[in-house]
Amino acid sequence: MFGLFKRDPKKKLQQEYERKLQAAMEASRNGDMRANATLTEEAEALLAEINRLKATEK
Repeated sequence: MFGLFKRDPKKKLQQEYERKLQAAMEASRNGDMRANATLTEEAEALLAEINRLKATEK
């Protein structure tokens, strides 16, 4: 019953993942390939965590 008010950690991670991808795209457009690579790597780590949470859910 109280699980209804529990926040979904995947949703927060998904939002952070999308922000990182957006920032990586903007860095790429500005010609900062090092920042693009760093942000993309961080986004991939978030995606791996999201996938891990989905797998443990089943």
